Amino acid sequence: MVSPKSVDPEVQGASAPDAVQDRRNRLLAAAAITLGRSADVLTPLGGLFADRGHELYLVGGSVRDAVLGRLGTDLDFTTDARPEVVQDIVRGWADNIWDTGGFAFGTISAAKAGRQIEITTFRSDSYDRGSRNPEVTFGDTLDGDLIRRDFTVNSMAVRIGGQGEMEFVDPLNGMDALLVGVLDTPAAPQDSFNDDPLRMLRAARFVAQLGFEVAPRVRAAIAEMADEIGRITAERVRTELDKLVGGEYPTEGIDLMCETGLAERILPEVPAMRLEIDEHHQHKDVYQHSLTVLRQAIDQEQGDPDLVLRWAALLHDIGKPPTKRNEPGGGVSFHHHEVVGAKMVRKRLRALKYPKQFTEDVARLVYLHLRFHGYGKGQWTDSAVRRYVTDAGELLPRLHKLVRADCTTRNKRRAALLRSTYDDLETRIARLREQEDLARVRPDLDGNAIMELLGIEPGPQVGRAWRYLKELRLDRGPLTRDEAEAALVEWWNAGGQ
Repeated sequence: MVSPKSVDPEVQGASAPDAVQDRRNRLLAAAAITLGRSADVLTPLGGLFADRGHELYLVGGSVRDAVLGRLGTDLDFTTDARPEVVQDIVRGWADNIWDTGGFAFGTISAAKAGRQIEITTFRSDSYDRGSRNPEVTFGDTLDGDLIRRDFTVNSMAVRIGGQGEMEFVDPLNGMDALLVGVLDTPAAPQDSFNDDPLRMLRAARFVAQLGFEVAPRVRAAIAEMADEIGRITAERVRTELDKLVGGEYPTEGIDLMCETGLAERILPEVPAMRLEIDEHHQHKDVYQHSLTVLRQAIDQEQGDPDLVLRWAALLHDIGKPPTKRNEPGGGVSFHHHEVVGAKMVRKRLRALKYPKQFTEDVARLVYLHLRFHGYGKGQWTDSAVRRYVTDAGELLPRLHKLVRADCTTRNKRRAALLRSTYDDLETRIARLREQEDLARVRPDLDGNAIMELLGIEPGPQVGRAWRYLKELRLDRGPLTRDEAEAALVEWWNAGGQ
């Protein structure tokens, strides 16, 4: 994959036109190879449109990703054909067809050979700047369609000919922007962001996904117009935030949001951490510490991005600003910031319309992330270890990663000690798992056995007895039936509260 972080240094200088052209040619050659792997779709589809006298172009993120060597299974096209004609052309060829939002929006979606295809009629939209809804107007030229797009790197196209031949089209110099890793808008950024304020957040998302930087005029426009993001629904903001947090360079995208004031409007708890000094004084502030924790959590991932873990890493210390206390002698404390932070996580993620389970998982990790520090040098009893596992539940593997990521000290001896101590805790957990089922710690008597033994009917008393036995199970480990019955009877005779 190509990214600006690996662009040849001479390409970034204007005094090296030969190097720029060489780089351009190499990227186009690589893109041709990448697109060739989709020839089983591109060639017949281009032929179908040519046979009907229409043009077909691969466009937008599909071209950008092909040039970067990261093309997936989603293919976006634009055409001069009207949507009803597009639907007629692909009917019988595609595996499945559906219209996206109706013909009025000009997009027909289809599936073919494992690819998701969207074909949109040339557009020349204008926007209702109060609601950000486009007033869809079909266009007649490719250039008119490309100039309405968000960034120049997304305004490149490839014409797909009737025989599968491909022609690169770049009227807005998107390749130049891609070569130096810069996001710029086709038109004035103020006009683009007025049309669709979500594009400001998309800029941060593309920084996080591609490692690009934004053009100075784009950065200035975001800072100037950050309030406009309030016109966008929480659901659309959430979608972009997830793509940002799930990107390859999320901390760069978060930085852009914070530096331009965008985060103040949609995720204010994150920039608020910049004002708080970490109690270990090893980081400029809690904000920088949190970004380090996020990077270290990502380093432990295996496979696809884990959004629950990433969000927990980013937000694990948001409870510090409201709990900060200056202590005698110049120290700083943040007592119970994990409790406050978990409540803040729930409030923010609910406002962003995250699913309930996702919200609870992130909040639970934030609540538990400090628990390990009570382990000391291994003084926890087996009961405490059981409670740690039980309280984490299915989140335990993520909690392991979060706790390890939260070690950001530059003191190598202290860092090694923390790793060793957590290794010891994981070893104890494994040992207990060999002896008992820690994943399902339940009372040694079920509800029916409790009612029969105590001679009571279903009701609150059964629930209290069940909870007592579970606490006993956590404290003492598995009991025999006789031991559990004797303990329950003793508790019941003592008042059963």
